[in-house]
Amino acid sequence: MIRIVTDSTADIPSKMAEENGISIVPLKVCINDKEYFDGVTIGRDEFYHHLVDEDVFPKTSQPTPNDFLDIFNDIKAKGDECICITLSSSLSGTYQSALLAKKLCEYDNIHIIDSLSATGGMLLLVHETIRLIKDGKSVEEIVETIEALKNRIHIVAALSTLEYLKKGGRISAATAAIGSLARIKPIITVDVEGNVDVFTKAIGFNKAISTVIENMTDVDTNYPIYPVDTYGTENLTKLLAHPALNKYSFAENVQVGPTIGTHVGPEVFGFCYIGNNR
Repeated sequence: MIRIVTDSTADIPSKMAEENGISIVPLKVCINDKEYFDGVTIGRDEFYHHLVDEDVFPKTSQPTPNDFLDIFNDIKAKGDECICITLSSSLSGTYQSALLAKKLCEYDNIHIIDSLSATGGMLLLVHETIRLIKDGKSVEEIVETIEALKNRIHIVAALSTLEYLKKGGRISAATAAIGSLARIKPIITVDVEGNVDVFTKAIGFNKAISTVIENMTDVDTNYPIYPVDTYGTENLTKLLAHPALNKYSFAENVQVGPTIGTHVGPEVFGFCYIGNNR
């Protein structure tokens, strides 16, 4: 049996996790000196209430190797195989924790994949892993396919501000200054090395919608296209209603969870998809 393990930043729908036996290792979010497990002891509604209504900046931390080890030991005991897909190693130490857990487990049938992505990008890789397992592919074939596919993930999203990325240390203060100007909407992606990249900016909400759409190129429609947002669905609703997007069919919206939400803030909207190239 091939089992899937991922972390909470993949934003896996609970139904998908339950139906496919996916193990999800939570990252941690600290709010007002209280530690929560992403998606376990704090949900999206409560988290965004703290972030928006209380104007607090949470702190996030990676899982420990032991958080993975408990799952890996169970896989080993049952003689199963495992594909573990983690948050980008450029954004978190989660990948390193999983690697160390594998070493401690002393079991070769655990395969750790650095997604070089986050949220809907990771979800795309998990979705494809499920499909390949159902198609009867071997674990080696699946790992090879997913390792290649991760280099074709595209994320393009508009942020209301860069303040959250700056506070979380994901971008420099100089870069964040771009988003501090009135009406400026930063447009971000995750680059080939798994880093957040502010690759352009738009003036005003309507221009931000147009810019996101203009940069949604080279879409491989053989895979799902995930709309993503954080807190407040109005922006995403307006984006999806744009006539230029009528040619696409979209998967269910992905609301970004607490860990990634900490670093991008509210009112985010965009897409995660697989391109023909990257």
